[in-house]
Amino acid sequence: MRILGGTGRGRTISGSPGLNLRPTPGKVKEALFSILAPHLSGARFLDLFAGTGMVGMEALSRGARHVTFVDSHPMSCRRLRENLRRLGYAKHADVRCVTASRFLKHAPDEPYDLVFLDPPYDTGEGGEILPFLERDVIIRSNGVVVIEHFHKTRLQERVGGLALLKSYRYGDTLLSLYQFADMDMQAS
Repeated sequence: MRILGGTGRGRTISGSPGLNLRPTPGKVKEALFSILAPHLSGARFLDLFAGTGMVGMEALSRGARHVTFVDSHPMSCRRLRENLRRLGYAKHADVRCVTASRFLKHAPDEPYDLVFLDPPYDTGEGGEILPFLERDVIIRSNGVVVIEHFHKTRLQERVGGLALLKSYRYGDTLLSLYQFADMDMQAS
């Protein structure tokens, strides 16, 4: 797995052997960062269900100020910390080895600008996590939430103040963008 853009372009990230991970494909990751580009510089980024941490490290490479990685598997967390140290991103990152729902029950020190969720496709956890995100202590009022999910998984159009703006399909994968309803994000 390689970082596709930014200051770390071409650097490799090692995965966790033996874990059943589904890394975000390169074309989906490139599309995601094309969508997020106007919001990324200096952003606080939350990578839920981080797995390999590839998306969060891509965010750091492309200008995010800080990334919090959340994953419940201890082996993934260890590998994430190793990769962050090896790539020089450790001082700009925090790894939390807990479930996404448990992490979100406690308010962070500062709200996030961007939140990315890539839950296991067969669990439906993306829809379960959305209500936690609509609290302004988790995400800024102008923040953006992106959920990567299986194209046949139906997500709610609106969860509290968060509204589905647009979905982008790449093969069996959908990227669904949410933002607070009173915000006017340019979904390209």
